[in-house]
Amino acid sequence: MSDVLAGVDPRELSVPALVWAADEAVRRGVRLRLVVAVPPVHHRLRYDALAHRSSLRIRAESALANAQDLVRALHEGLWTVTELVDGAPATVLGERTRGVALAVLGSRHLGRLAEVFGEGSVAVPLAARADCPVVVIGEPEHTAARPPLIVVGVDGSPDCRAAIAFAAAEASLREARLLAVWVWPRPLRSHEDGAQGLTERRRLLAASVADCARRHPDVAVEQQVVRGHPVEELVRASRDALAVVVGRRGRGGFAGMRLGSTVHGLLHHADCPVITVPLPRGGYEDRP
Repeated sequence: MSDVLAGVDPRELSVPALVWAADEAVRRGVRLRLVVAVPPVHHRLRYDALAHRSSLRIRAESALANAQDLVRALHEGLWTVTELVDGAPATVLGERTRGVALAVLGSRHLGRLAEVFGEGSVAVPLAARADCPVVVIGEPEHTAARPPLIVVGVDGSPDCRAAIAFAAAEASLREARLLAVWVWPRPLRSHEDGAQGLTERRRLLAASVADCARRHPDVAVEQQVVRGHPVEELVRASRDALAVVVGRRGRGGFAGMRLGSTVHGLLHHADCPVITVPLPRGGYEDRP
């Protein structure tokens, strides 16, 4: 069984992210790996740099200990392992995503430019490059709905097939229903908006989720084709959800473009956790 990897921010512990990661490790019956990175120190005199680095390590050690205490208080007997590593956080975490079930981190709510280009950015680079699904906790999951809900964005691409497989398996694990949403952008010209197009998208959506019933007969799958902006409609659909799941583009190219505008928008506007799912190496899987 694969670990659940949780990134620990020494500047400010993300309690919702740690809670999510610990709960997920317990559901799966796997180990929780807590990782904190001590970034390199730049633009300082040697003496100042050494003192600053020592301060960063002390803070990182304290954050790691606090994180471990918190998750063990939540789940007595939870199997945890901790790592304190030198290096840029996005790089350190990215190197550890190979072979893990998923990676979880909190959102620092940076602006879009800072998320893409900032030295301290973690969410965008990790979601763009990780070998496993990445869960970004900007807002806590919504647990009031019964049965609980997981939303997955669908557009017919190979990326969304991987996301659907993950979302369906996660819904089964959590005894949740699955809402598959295909957002059809409004046309530039009115004559492009017709019943035939709607029928075709409904057919494609049904085909995209058809395998869910066979693999996860316990999961109730709902389907929606809606008109509008993808980010706005997925945010609206997931307001009462445990999470919204979306696929990631291929492994090549610039990190920000690899995610696409919809994922960027969800990372900044969704009021529930956002899960980005890459294409699995060697084919599709449905394990969460």
